[in-house]
Amino acid sequence: MRAAGLRKAGWDVQNALPPGPALFTELRTSPPDLILIDLGRLPSHGRDVALSIRSFAATRAVPIVFIQGDPVKTAKVRSILPDAFFTSWPQVSAALRAALRARPMASAAVSPGAFAGYSTTPLPKKLGIKEGMIVALIGAPQDFKDTLGALPCGVILQKGTRKPAGLVIWFVRTAAALSGEMGRITAFAGRAQLWIAWRKKTALPQGAPSDSPSETTVRAAGLGMGWVDFKICAINQAWSGLLFARRRK
Repeated sequence: MRAAGLRKAGWDVQNALPPGPALFTELRTSPPDLILIDLGRLPSHGRDVALSIRSFAATRAVPIVFIQGDPVKTAKVRSILPDAFFTSWPQVSAALRAALRARPMASAAVSPGAFAGYSTTPLPKKLGIKEGMIVALIGAPQDFKDTLGALPCGVILQKGTRKPAGLVIWFVRTAAALSGEMGRITAFAGRAQLWIAWRKKTALPQGAPSDSPSETTVRAAGLGMGWVDFKICAINQAWSGLLFARRRK
């Protein structure tokens, strides 16, 4: 209904994909002239999409207009994205025109303060770790327990594949290990969700294997086994991860 109203007002509206890797790939490949985000619906998703847009060089100059939602949540988004525009549906056309006239510079640096708002989300929550859950850690760095910090009540961190788990986090260091172990790890995960983590290129240690996996190879490996990724996460400064679930039949 909202999209129809914008089209009637003369705007060329493209309906976006749900938040996730596919959306960000599309935005980087074909950046739009402007992005409109409704904070009245899932405000945290809207904030995260906007922060990702500001982090990519290809979309850094794309103006962002927010439809204001809950005053407290809107104020928080305004504080971390001060160059965005905030409006209501009745005034949306005027806000869109103003945003196009004042689009940010593509060379502008991303404010570290913007990501401070996102980084306040505890890592266990970002990873989907819940109370009473058994979390299987496979190949995790030795200090990963410290990286996680405080856990929800009753969470058990299990090394390896001894018992069934509610969530599996697999740290992969080589493409050979990814392809060679994918079948075993997905069989162990069963119906549980599976994080597959890889080292960021900027964090690869000296002498790291030349076949270090990437987001592309990790996604391809998961899809090839009948799984589908639906969330990406910067686990820490060294590791990123994709969250997979079994494809519904």
